[in-house]
Amino acid sequence: MTIPHPGEIAALATAFCWTLTALAFEAAGRRIGSLAVNLLRLSLAALFLAAFCAVTRGLPFPSDAPPAAWAWLSLSGFVGLFLGDLCLFRALVLIGARLSTLVMSLAPIAAAILEWAVSGHGILPLKWLGMALTLAGVAWVVLERRPPESGRPRGIPARGLLLAFLGAVGQGGGLVLSKIGMGEDLYNPFASTQIRVFAGLAGFVLLFAALRAWPLLSSALRDRRALGVTSFGAFFGPFLGVSLSLTAVQFIPAGVAQTIMGIVPVLIIPFAILVRKERVSLRAVAGAVLAVAGVAILFL
Repeated sequence: MTIPHPGEIAALATAFCWTLTALAFEAAGRRIGSLAVNLLRLSLAALFLAAFCAVTRGLPFPSDAPPAAWAWLSLSGFVGLFLGDLCLFRALVLIGARLSTLVMSLAPIAAAILEWAVSGHGILPLKWLGMALTLAGVAWVVLERRPPESGRPRGIPARGLLLAFLGAVGQGGGLVLSKIGMGEDLYNPFASTQIRVFAGLAGFVLLFAALRAWPLLSSALRDRRALGVTSFGAFFGPFLGVSLSLTAVQFIPAGVAQTIMGIVPVLIIPFAILVRKERVSLRAVAGAVLAVAGVAILFL
């Protein structure tokens, strides 16, 4: 039985996974810091992937990947899971989640442009319309005026905006490089994620060594609650979410996939209402409807 729209469905499932991941890593980061969370989440994801691939493929390690796949997917992991996430997490500190999320909405456009530059694959006008509506809906939500956060300067640091932009480029570029790495033979997305995670993890290990930040990791390992939340986030993020994102780009253009994945700020709204008991404005609901309309067009 053939599943209709497998790429779009995988991208939408990725967005749901990343919504859970964002909530988990926000909670864990407040307890043990974002740098420790980054290293732990990739370490745990590597274990999840090894176990899953051992059961489903009989190979706990992607030893069957061709050299070209190793090269492209490693570059993808370094660009997306290390450099991109490193910039994004720092931007969250400098300019806050609202502006960082807005700038990260440029990731789909970055992915579409990079894919066109590398492979020459264009995007149909109807797909551009769907991307525009989705981005407009997300922007409408994240640009809503909120009370200023205590202790945050009034001005917007240009460095924070630049880091958020680099995070968007890293995320979009990493997805395009992954698509190239999996090749026309469509190498297994979970094994591909393994290679990406190895590269991202290597980047953070080198960074920890350079900063001599191992005491941060030691302290994090003693916080059982943070470890539990980080494990939850690692399962739905680097393990399941990233693997689903690679599944998506095997069927649809990277720019379209990245757009569908970019509705995370909208998907968080129900969790904010039900879990955090936050009041959500009509503007946020309108933005959610607009973003969902854009996603619906992408399914056409």
